[in-house]
Amino acid sequence: MNGSLRSELSGEGCDVDGDNINVVIRVRPISTKESKANDDSIIQFPGEGQIWVDENKGNLKPFTFNVVFEPEATQEDVLEHSGMKRLIEMGIDGFSTTVFCYGQTGSGKTHTLTGPPYLEKILTNDHGKNGKEKQMVGRTAMNKDHGLVFRSFIYLFQQLEARKDDATFVIKASYLEIYNEKVIDLLNPGAKRSNLAVRWNKRSRAFVVDNLFSIECGELDDLLAVLEEGLKNRAIGTHNMNEHSSRSHTILTVHIHSEEKASSDDNKGVFITRHGKINFVDLAGSEMTKKTKSEGKTLEEANNINKSLMVLGYCIAQLSTTKKSDKGVHIPYRDSKLTKLLADSLAGNGVTLMIACVSPARSNLSESSNTLRYAARAKRIKTKPVVVMDPREALIVALKREVGILQQENNHLRQLVELADNSAGDTVSQGFPADMQQLVVAGVGGGTFGPPADGRESSIGLVCADCPHYPETLSDGEERELDLDYSSRPGSGPVRP
Repeated sequence: MNGSLRSELSGEGCDVDGDNINVVIRVRPISTKESKANDDSIIQFPGEGQIWVDENKGNLKPFTFNVVFEPEATQEDVLEHSGMKRLIEMGIDGFSTTVFCYGQTGSGKTHTLTGPPYLEKILTNDHGKNGKEKQMVGRTAMNKDHGLVFRSFIYLFQQLEARKDDATFVIKASYLEIYNEKVIDLLNPGAKRSNLAVRWNKRSRAFVVDNLFSIECGELDDLLAVLEEGLKNRAIGTHNMNEHSSRSHTILTVHIHSEEKASSDDNKGVFITRHGKINFVDLAGSEMTKKTKSEGKTLEEANNINKSLMVLGYCIAQLSTTKKSDKGVHIPYRDSKLTKLLADSLAGNGVTLMIACVSPARSNLSESSNTLRYAARAKRIKTKPVVVMDPREALIVALKREVGILQQENNHLRQLVELADNSAGDTVSQGFPADMQQLVVAGVGGGTFGPPADGRESSIGLVCADCPHYPETLSDGEERELDLDYSSRPGSGPVRP
């Protein structure tokens, strides 16, 4: 390969324990508009998770990620090879999981998550006289262009069906958007599209949205109806680079509450409740106003979008360079509603998948390079996944585990006592009194009898180096016990009449 190669940082220097954020790249095809303008491709695919960017006619810059999807990749390929199925399974198991798409405007983020605009019309348009039946068919019928959300819903219910004999599940869903730094409920927006408050919850140790509408979904069609309602209510606009541009960040959350009976012998009778969730985050694209030619309301939206993405980028930069010793480093989550709600996904107790969407056109070189650098930083972030359980049930399980450990220790000590008893058999058979035999069984000495020098209390009083409790041996070989006065040592010996 001709040209020079400059290597991008890949993750050295980060010693925080945990799992790295999984980062995959998806490169969209050259658009018709770009093809007519003879806008050639600057992206090369050498394989094995690598992607090369031709920054200046032969000056190739390499990046390495978990997976790279070429323009020919299908929507099904993204589900199968991005790691999304693993996230769904972990969400069912009680983990908090997140998938989010990032990239410049028009790079294919919304297409990857929900599919092209014409699929939204199938979901949201009325169909006349038999509208409901046709709409239901339109919802559940698979199309080759259906995005990651639709396909994930189908896989989720397949997994729930396979596990229904082992546990009971309750599925709930919520859908919100962040538009001009206002949090709006897409399932219950109201006429005024009220701004919902985002606050810190001490119990869950995460930011939560007050009064966010949540719908219980008993079957697949209910979950697809949530997607339909959200797509209908979200903010969409048009500018020079994208006729169907998202003007807000959206977060679709599927909560998975499961209850199953503990299978281990130690936890018989205990029901384990887990609270997993899957977040689908569609970020609005970063914009260069000189290219989009945004004005008025669209310009205000672009400024707020770029501001929140800038804060997100700064948080990722800080997290990607943070080490164990950097405990005092400030991460500015509170500077944006978006980073508040993504804080737990970026560096909390969850599992995160980032899909960076890139344009291959030379006219978008600057944005594409920035997106890949952004993704390379995110790849260095580590999280510490934990299962979210009911606190009371977690305590019961922990106590039962501790009881089991103590029982094992008790059995081990009993075996040691039995071994000491057997090893002391020869000594006991030589005629020691019963009280002395108790000392031998208790492990005093290792086969030879002698009082400990530390002054411990025994069944016959205080045992010390000069203790007179040994039988006195007379000259004729007869033994007798000494008659001792215990009055000077109250409570340490037998009471004399």
